[in-house]
Amino acid sequence: MKNKQYTAAGTDIEEVKRLNAKSGLSYNEAKELLAQTTGGRGTRIYSDTNIEEVRAKNQHALEQS
Repeated sequence: MKNKQYTAAGTDIEEVKRLNAKSGLSYNEAKELLAQTTGGRGTRIYSDTNIEEVRAKNQHALEQS
């Protein structure tokens, strides 16, 4: 059995890590999900949208109208 590590306040560090792993999405995972599903502001690094493809489609649509 390994020695448990505690913070200065007495919190069991490994227990916190274990509970966090079970708690759902991390902050960055939540930001990534929002960017991919809603196009959130300031989340470009998480988006999989091809900007050039969108521009080309928009240009083509303008030329057709």
